Amino acid sequence: MDVAVIGAAGACGRQLAVQLLQRQVVPADATLQLVGHRGGTSEHELWGLRSDLEDAFSDHAPRLELVLDPEAVDADVVVMLAGATVSLDPDQPVDRAALGRHNAGMFDVYARVLAASDREPLVVVQSNPVETGVAVFSRHLPPHRVLGAAGWSDTLRFRHELARELGVSRRAVGAFVLGQHGDHMVPAWSLVTVRGVPGSEVERTVARARRGRSLADLPEEIVAERTRLVERLRSGRVEEAHDAVAALPVDLRVAVKPFFTNFTSGRTTEAVTAHAAADLVASFVDGVWRTLPAQVATGGRWLGITSPLAAPVTLGPDGWLDPLPLQLADDELTALRVADGAVGASIAATI
Repeated sequence: MDVAVIGAAGACGRQLAVQLLQRQVVPADATLQLVGHRGGTSEHELWGLRSDLEDAFSDHAPRLELVLDPEAVDADVVVMLAGATVSLDPDQPVDRAALGRHNAGMFDVYARVLAASDREPLVVVQSNPVETGVAVFSRHLPPHRVLGAAGWSDTLRFRHELARELGVSRRAVGAFVLGQHGDHMVPAWSLVTVRGVPGSEVERTVARARRGRSLADLPEEIVAERTRLVERLRSGRVEEAHDAVAALPVDLRVAVKPFFTNFTSGRTTEAVTAHAAADLVASFVDGVWRTLPAQVATGGRWLGITSPLAAPVTLGPDGWLDPLPLQLADDELTALRVADGAVGASIAATI
């Protein structure tokens, strides 16, 4: 299968290209398109990126092709990683609605081009805001062939933090983050499992991790802790900020830690962002059936949710299947419906 990375010159796009080649996800007899826009830094850097990738991975690399016009994108799997993202400056507000307004036009251009393609590609959205991207692409392509990878990014973070609490490998932890990639994320505490650990012990660990807090309060807590993080970073107290984030409850660490990474490393959370996208691409290329949370437009077929929230879907060769009918706790269902309203309103004001 041929793969295209839109936004390959950006930090996450470059990282994704490297991970796809390191993991040998794209077959040697296929093509990996590095997609940017004609003129300026994007075109300039793509030439250098292709040269560097060829030198590093020539033993097993697929054909590497530069694409500088949307109409030239031609692949079976397309990853959308282009567009504006959260500022690296902690003095700038985190405004996903503004990101949506900025990126929606670009999403629409590529969505229309891909809809006219003979291949009818599978589209993995990992640009911000991912829900807006999924909504736009799903207007032009069959919704079951469009999904966002941010639900899987958040889930990888959640499983990592739970593994730390338990002192086990992340691979042993089963857990989902549903809802929005943002303040209205919904950690599905009721579904947490740990291989080799009795259910009663997992329940005690979950209770300790939640610290008696209400899921309904999580969005406000995220905003408050993000504000505290920014205040510390503005005054140069980086180590204090790191330690404060590390001391947060698990779900708050999942939501706030990426901003610490973003504001201190001088670049976005490129490694995990690319890793999550690469996992989805690998599933499609390898034909491996896999269940994971991804932002999808179900049209209300899952819990009556009408916005493209992260839902537990199974990936198949032709896209995603309807979300699994999981038995969620009442507070998780309520939080999902609140997220649906918030995301739906944001998208309606954007596109």
